[in-house]
Amino acid sequence: MDVASLLPLTTPRLTLRLFTPGDADDLYAYQSLPSVARYLYRPAHTRERSEEVAAERAAHTVWRADGDKLALAVCRRDEPGVLGEVSLTLADARAAQAEIGWTLDPGHQGHGYATEAAAELAAFAFDTLGVHRIYARLDVENTGSVRVCERLGMRREAHLVENDLDGDRWGSEYIYAALSADLGARSGH
Repeated sequence: MDVASLLPLTTPRLTLRLFTPGDADDLYAYQSLPSVARYLYRPAHTRERSEEVAAERAAHTVWRADGDKLALAVCRRDEPGVLGEVSLTLADARAAQAEIGWTLDPGHQGHGYATEAAAELAAFAFDTLGVHRIYARLDVENTGSVRVCERLGMRREAHLVENDLDGDRWGSEYIYAALSADLGARSGH
């Protein structure tokens, strides 16, 4: 399925749309920060990498096979600019399992944008893409993302202890998940 014709998604305050190559500056503004990259299991982006990522995300709209990823720019409906992103990765097409994620520019955190955007993407995953189960992997120290998972009604299914070596620091991870029936019944979808 090509999802481009099904976008953008909107909430009362936000528009979730495909990235464009012109979003590279906004993407770089937060993806280059070590404090953001720390929770993304990869190094901070260079300017060049942000340009590549914006172009790749703009072009990838297929949702069909394991590994397909939909990454959407999170924008306020009333003003220009990218606040962050939400993503959905098809982990297992046959079992309809997808990993959900979100990243916000630190200057826009604390206003409920991540929860609002992730809730809309989860509803889209369940209602339109036919996903059966979503899950999120997050560093246990990422308390903001823990709160987002809990606000969404996701349950903590696992606590992986020192499962990731980030440079010289061992990190532990939580896995939160929800079934379509869990969130669908709550949100009315």
